[in-house]
Amino acid sequence: MTQELRVPVLPESVAEATVLDWRVDINQPIHRDDIVVELETDKVVLEVPAPSDGKLVEIRCPTGAVVTSEDILGLFEAAQMATESTAPEPAAETIPLQTAPAPEPSKSLELPQPTAPTAAPTTQAASTVSTQSLGERSIRREPMSRLRQTIANRLLDAQHSAAILSTFNEVDLSEVMALRKRYSEAFEARYTVRLGYMSFFVRACVEALQAFPLVNVQIDGTDVLYNNHFDIGIAVSSPRGLVVPVLRDANAKRFSEIEQEIAKFGDKAKNGTLAMEELTGGTFTITNGGVFGSLLSTPILNPPQSGILGMHKIQQRPIAIDREVVIRPMMYLALSYDHRLVDGREAVGFLVNVKETLEDPARLLLNI
Repeated sequence: MTQELRVPVLPESVAEATVLDWRVDINQPIHRDDIVVELETDKVVLEVPAPSDGKLVEIRCPTGAVVTSEDILGLFEAAQMATESTAPEPAAETIPLQTAPAPEPSKSLELPQPTAPTAAPTTQAASTVSTQSLGERSIRREPMSRLRQTIANRLLDAQHSAAILSTFNEVDLSEVMALRKRYSEAFEARYTVRLGYMSFFVRACVEALQAFPLVNVQIDGTDVLYNNHFDIGIAVSSPRGLVVPVLRDANAKRFSEIEQEIAKFGDKAKNGTLAMEELTGGTFTITNGGVFGSLLSTPILNPPQSGILGMHKIQQRPIAIDREVVIRPMMYLALSYDHRLVDGREAVGFLVNVKETLEDPARLLLNI
């Protein structure tokens, strides 16, 4: 029985998707729940599974096609896999190899291949990726992924729609590093996850957001939305680009829970399995350019949020303490904020609060 393979119902925030990759060929036997085609939205990759055992018999939307909810992607024919796998064996045994000349079987195998369903993806691939020769040099042209287009548009919109300003400070991470060294083995043995820096920064930001709530607000038209929750976006690099999964209710989470969720976000980002609900609804964002060696940067807001903290490389630097020069592990911090809502007083106070908490992390335990 032939049935239509359709685009899943997309969330309200996602208008359309792009056919990313057909994972199976026409007439290739596949099992129920095997992935037939992948669709790329502006946030995640959606996988469309086979509804039953059978085979794909027609492709309606080739790779690169833009589709919407319930569009027909192709036709699928249900079949008994056991029957298909056993049928060719006796046929292969009963046909003598000497009865046909060598050229004829090769022609008979090639003739069915250039049918309409398989020609479309080939044409699409040829039209979307091209190489232009310029003497000894060349330029390769290919379309931007939907995620990269969305990232580009959102960053541009943020620059145009918000009054972005940045303020900077530096933090001495000696105490945080000492705690990690002292308890890292026991922490990992108990919670099966490393004690990283990010949990300290998440908790420090939550403390600062509670002290300076304007950094946790959003503009909605002519209204201001005051969030009484703390959903922290964690910027994660993935093969498809930068994604920002959200750590819900970060104020209620222990260090171990924060580290476990961040580790899961990293794995899902690499595998392209982040769910739509994991990427929406953050109230504040933390991004760490230090993992790539960045010493200082000005992060761009993640709309409609009003603040984003930029972490950077930890560097051993000379600083003055009690009129003496000492070498300490220092990190530059950057807070970009929407100056339409957040004044310099709140922004600077927020960053100083983060700095003081990280330099004396025992405050996190005592809530002071």
